[in-house]
Amino acid sequence: MRVPLSWLREYVDVAADAAPEEVLAALVSVGFEEEDIHRFEISGPIVVGEVLSFEEEPQKNGKTIRWCQVDVGPSNGGVRGIVCGASNFAVGDRIVATLPGSVLPGPFPIAARKTYGHVSDGMIASARELGLGDEHNGILVLSELGIDAEVGTDAIALLHLNDVAVEINVTPDRGYAFSLRGVAREYSHATGAAFRDPAERDFAELQPGSGFAISVDDRNPIRGNAGAREFVARVVRDVDPSRPTPPWMIARLSLAGMRSLGVLIDITNYVMLELGNPIHGYDLDKLQGGIVVRRAHEGERLTTLDGQQRTLHVEDLLITDGSGPIGLAGVMGGGTTEMSDDTRNVLIEAAVFDSVTIARTARRHKLPSEASKRFERGVDPLIPFVAARRVADLMVELAGGTLTDEGGALYAEVEIPGIDLPRGFTQGVVGVDYSDDEITGALQTIGAEITPSADSGAEQGDGWFVIPPSWRPDLTDKWTLVEEVARIHGLDRIPSELPTPPSGRGYTALQQGRRRVADALAAAGFVETPAFPFTTEEQNDLHGSATGERLPSIRLANPLDGQAPYLRRSLLPGLLQTAHRNISRGLVDLAIFESGSVFTPEQGVVYGTDFIPPLGRRPDDETLAALNASIPPQPRHVAVLLTGSMTPRQPGRPAQPASLGDALDAVRVIGVAAGVEIDVAQTSRAALHPGRAGVLSVRGEEVGYVGELHPQVSADADLPGRAVVLELDLDRVLTLAGDRVVAASLSTFPAATQDVSLVVGVEVPASEVRAALVEGAGDLLEAARLVDDYRGEGLGEGQKSLSFALRFRAPDRTLTAAEATEAKLAGVAVATERFAATIRD
Repeated sequence: MRVPLSWLREYVDVAADAAPEEVLAALVSVGFEEEDIHRFEISGPIVVGEVLSFEEEPQKNGKTIRWCQVDVGPSNGGVRGIVCGASNFAVGDRIVATLPGSVLPGPFPIAARKTYGHVSDGMIASARELGLGDEHNGILVLSELGIDAEVGTDAIALLHLNDVAVEINVTPDRGYAFSLRGVAREYSHATGAAFRDPAERDFAELQPGSGFAISVDDRNPIRGNAGAREFVARVVRDVDPSRPTPPWMIARLSLAGMRSLGVLIDITNYVMLELGNPIHGYDLDKLQGGIVVRRAHEGERLTTLDGQQRTLHVEDLLITDGSGPIGLAGVMGGGTTEMSDDTRNVLIEAAVFDSVTIARTARRHKLPSEASKRFERGVDPLIPFVAARRVADLMVELAGGTLTDEGGALYAEVEIPGIDLPRGFTQGVVGVDYSDDEITGALQTIGAEITPSADSGAEQGDGWFVIPPSWRPDLTDKWTLVEEVARIHGLDRIPSELPTPPSGRGYTALQQGRRRVADALAAAGFVETPAFPFTTEEQNDLHGSATGERLPSIRLANPLDGQAPYLRRSLLPGLLQTAHRNISRGLVDLAIFESGSVFTPEQGVVYGTDFIPPLGRRPDDETLAALNASIPPQPRHVAVLLTGSMTPRQPGRPAQPASLGDALDAVRVIGVAAGVEIDVAQTSRAALHPGRAGVLSVRGEEVGYVGELHPQVSADADLPGRAVVLELDLDRVLTLAGDRVVAASLSTFPAATQDVSLVVGVEVPASEVRAALVEGAGDLLEAARLVDDYRGEGLGEGQKSLSFALRFRAPDRTLTAAEATEAKLAGVAVATERFAATIRD
């Protein structure tokens, strides 16, 4: 909202020497955000001049210029010769002369310069060149604006071009501040300056008369109430639309961000900015019968003021007459009844429309307007009578019209629910020891009516019953009243003290585990790359299941991307997109990971609910359970993708391409951070290369997979060369880890190391053989690591030799070789029993 200071001073006492920065600071103190300061980009000397004479001189280019003699006053150099290309002035006219040294908006500096064979000692300005509008129908003749000023008068002050506006950001809940009336009231709250309400008028003079038919036929109301709760119409006859808009009004509208569009439209815009009630004017002679406010019929069309023909929706609220739709209520008028240069009689409309209806219509037709911006935030229901009369008065004053007794009105009683504010509640919420007088004083300042609570037996009551003012629809409960008390008395009074957290709180075990894993991967050289959780159904089938079968997926009702309307079952689609985007920009060596939620709905279960619990109180356990059941399982996964080189080419050393071994290293990093041992066994998976895929398990339970992407999958993702991936159900891994031992005692006795090579069938997973060794060797075995997998000469067909490095240690003594061998053989015995393993000679 842009607020011209000269306009603001009409309704509140702002010091004449107050800087715009000081006004902004005052408004910021009551909760607004500072945006900008706006001025006319103009500087003098710019004065009133009188055309003494001119000579018309045709030019070779077909243009005729005037060589003018202009009197600009003795103090400005007397008579000056000025070249002008316009022809809409006569000898004796008073004009605006911009003299050398002045600067016009652009910036456009003025200097004496030779042109068309003369030295032009300045310029005669048009309204557009002065920044007073977009029209350029010749120079600005002051007599046409009703201005009679002495020659040499400062034209900047005369045309109000020395005004300045401050701009604030108005939040959606404070629509009353989209008006000078609202901002002036807030400035009064901030500074204590006297406020003069422009809406305070004698109610008798506000009555619109009768004779014009108005009705509301809302056959499909939204939210259970009529789309128009109040509608006021007044008639002004014999207006002259050719009259100029006064410079003071043009200047204020320009600073407020609006163009001058003619005196009739300028008046309606001016009153909207002044009082916050959008106004619409109709050419009365173009109306056919009375006005009916109703919803649109199926297939109806309307050509709006912007020239666009729009197909209407059955929920659109319309202004209609006997010919059909003539306007989108609260959004934009129609072209058939708009005011024009031929308008002589005007019907003024001031109304209050349903905010939800207007917001939906504006968004449905992609037609935001100054009117809809105000209606959708809530308009004071008591202001339309005042606004209609204010427009009528200005049309009489500025457009020469005559206010008649014709008109009509529809209105309903304004009932504002009261709010109980218990004593002590404000202090408990804000943390400031406000007195009772401070609380009631702040609420009375904003316009609320306050009485002691009716249900209290105490003399002063146990609180207050507060009726908010009509222009504050955002005050709906005691918490919003508390916010007003804090705002009026200054947010700087609220102590800046951090609460002391109770002991035993902090991150949950799962949260701590997730952070450990992410930190460990980052420390190991992987880069975290979060992605959007949206994908296609085909990608879900490929990466979200082991076999590529069709599994249920959650489809979004309103997806951001229509080509990816499903929530992901796997993190890999996002990693593939990230890899493709980086490779396309020349970053080909990638080691990336993501930790995030996936969505795994169960077959046959319908998710979602139309029930939304009421706000303001915590739902009970039954409601929470129902809400939780309405959403699919959302486990948190971690996934890694490697492609390109893990180490770059260096002098004397070739590049090391990413391999399955690097992915297994990442698995070990995750396992160490989570506090579990993750086993790997060969498997097959739809998206992975046959024979180069492994299943990951913890304590015999499958938790993920690792492997090399199938070449076709890599090609479809535009990944050059080999790519290896892994994905784990991180929440399940951390759950299986249980309570993690933070530190363990270390034995000071030396270790005994031995190796063993076992011959087993090629189909036997190495992880299971290792598990058998660990189980049989008992507590003395400290570590067992696979160091070789041999298949070839010296072994029978279908056999392989697995070599393990074993490390034994006792906590209380130095182990002998015999003790270590005994433990090793005990492990071999278990492997032999399970897999017919034999020790390789």
